Amino acid sequence: MTTEKKTSAKAQQAKGAVKETAGRAVGNERLTAEGRTERATGDMRQAGEKAKDAFRR
Repeated sequence: MTTEKKTSAKAQQAKGAVKETAGRAVGNERLTAEGRTERATGDMRQAGEKAKDAFRR
């Protein structure tokens, strides 16, 4: 299950990066902010999963 969550977090990071880049390319600040938020959420989720792994060992 942890692998699923890590993969999901990575996907969210990638999706956020794409949104952020697209927003910058077209000059849409809202899309850029959405992408930045989504990427940060993915970063947090991935960090949480890594912390769980560290305590399991």
